Amino acid sequence: MMKKIILMMSVLLLMVACSKYKLTDEMPASRKMEIAREYFENEKYNKAIPFLQQVAFERSSAYTAEAQMLLADSYFAQNKFTEARFEYQELIRLFKDYSRVGEAYFQIGVCYYEESLAAPYTQEETQLAIDAFDTFLNRFPFSKQKQAAIDYLTKLNYKLIEKKYLNGYAYYKMFDYSAALMYFDEVIELGNNNELDRMSLYYSAQIYAERENMEELNRIYQRLLSRYPESEETAKIAKLVE
Repeated sequence: MMKKIILMMSVLLLMVACSKYKLTDEMPASRKMEIAREYFENEKYNKAIPFLQQVAFERSSAYTAEAQMLLADSYFAQNKFTEARFEYQELIRLFKDYSRVGEAYFQIGVCYYEESLAAPYTQEETQLAIDAFDTFLNRFPFSKQKQAAIDYLTKLNYKLIEKKYLNGYAYYKMFDYSAALMYFDEVIELGNNNELDRMSLYYSAQIYAERENMEELNRIYQRLLSRYPESEETAKIAKLVE
């Protein structure tokens, strides 16, 4: 009997606890935000979202901007980057003077970065991420997130260069040397000292050797020799030149 009473009391307490967090239209915005913050801090983002949505949709509440930001953050924390990006964009559109609006600009760039595909595929999101971080840096040049934005831009720009190199390599394997050289030249002219530059020089040299164009082969070899004197690729092209 005692066990049944304890069980009933537990069920009643659970029902009371659940009713305390039941979302209703009559619940004040301050209470909705209090519950949403509690859920958010405990990483229960799905439970926080309905409360945040209601406050954000009210538009006139003193908590609306904060709710909009936390709504975006909740989606972001769940790796729902498309939904998060939309909510950050809504925050910027509606609350230009909100104290965290700079973070929203930054987070839009991160969302596009996370949505971007690997280098062999289309790079639309990569370019959108670059544009977003450029906008962030132009608007908030003294932000504490400045270096993080620059680091993201470095990775994004490398991916675009890698895309050019892979296009060139694909054409090289198909023996379409003119198209291959066009892409390799774009990589080489950037003047970077990295693997993509080295391999673009190497395959360009192979093409000129195949065409028996000694003038261009020597020109490419000299660039390889000056930039990567100890590399395996330079040694291979040296044999072709000899």
